[in-house]
Amino acid sequence: MAGTLQRLSRSFRTGCAVALLTVTTFAAAQQMRGDHPETYVVVRGDTLWGIAGRFLDKPWLWPEIWQANPQIANPHLIYPGDVISLAYLNRVTMRPGPRPVEASPIGAIPLSDVEPFLKNRRIVFDFDTLPHVLGYEDGRLRGSVDRNVYVKGLDNARPGERYAVLRAATEFYGARRSRDLDLRGKRIPGESNLWSHTQPKSRQQDAFLGYEMVQMGVGTVVHGPTAQSDTTALALDNNGYEARAGDRLVPVNPQPYDLQFFPHPPSADALSSDARVIGVADMLVTGGPRDVIAISAGHQNGVDNGTVFSIWRTGSHVVDRVNHPNTSRITESPNAGTRRDRLPDEYAAHAMVFLTFDFVSYALVMEGEKPTQVGYTLKHPDAEQ
Repeated sequence: MAGTLQRLSRSFRTGCAVALLTVTTFAAAQQMRGDHPETYVVVRGDTLWGIAGRFLDKPWLWPEIWQANPQIANPHLIYPGDVISLAYLNRVTMRPGPRPVEASPIGAIPLSDVEPFLKNRRIVFDFDTLPHVLGYEDGRLRGSVDRNVYVKGLDNARPGERYAVLRAATEFYGARRSRDLDLRGKRIPGESNLWSHTQPKSRQQDAFLGYEMVQMGVGTVVHGPTAQSDTTALALDNNGYEARAGDRLVPVNPQPYDLQFFPHPPSADALSSDARVIGVADMLVTGGPRDVIAISAGHQNGVDNGTVFSIWRTGSHVVDRVNHPNTSRITESPNAGTRRDRLPDEYAAHAMVFLTFDFVSYALVMEGEKPTQVGYTLKHPDAEQ
């Protein structure tokens, strides 16, 4: 784990920010380091991110190197042996070179570098019809390794089939609030929204974005319904959590994540969606580097895997006590008003999206100067305010 952290830290030492897709080739060349060589030969083990980091002051401009070369059919596919030429101030070129037999293309960020930090979450709009855990072998209070759990609604499953055990955790609503759920997937009585008061009223949204389902583990079907019971027996693996009544089941996704990620800036639609941080996995409201966050924008908003955002604390509105010493207004508020001045937004971190759903995505916080909190705003990675 420590070695992976070190590799990840080196890969993202300068921050996982990216430039606008409309940056010109000349602009990319202007970002080149003064000590770059005239040529570079791609070798096995290189990544696009790492190669660009050798030549550019901003390595997130790596797409501009490859897009400047019309002879390369796919800018995401370069191979060991290819030659990059940086001999001219305003031109970066590349030509195919002698490639080793069965050479694999060079990627940006391999899944292996980030997978240890990812969290397996799903967003659904309805889970009432999904099969659910009903009881446990030997009358136990929880389902555990080496003991079967009994599932209702999995009537057609065959022995040996694999299912993920999911737990309804949170319901997400726009950029304003989220609520924790009980074992039935219902709101917990008395549960309050801890952070809605921090959001400006003009930006609150009530649109339902989906239920967050947390994967608790994976199990294998032992046998289906019998003459005595209409439940299906499932044996849990030993690398998950205990199952409990009300947990839901879905078929296992054999490849939940992309095999590699190409960091890029958000689309215009994504930037206009007013996306915010709506959850921090396994935390209450605050996270940091290598933590997973949920954001209120998905592929319906133009967000895809590899999209990079910067995360910002929204500036508060404060009373100017010098000019208004006798006002009865509270000193600080998220909302504008008379006798209040707006403070600037404050940069917190950068995050890269690794899993998207309709209106919610999950992102990995890559680096940051301050903790990331629920309610923070997402902007272009090169935003200054």
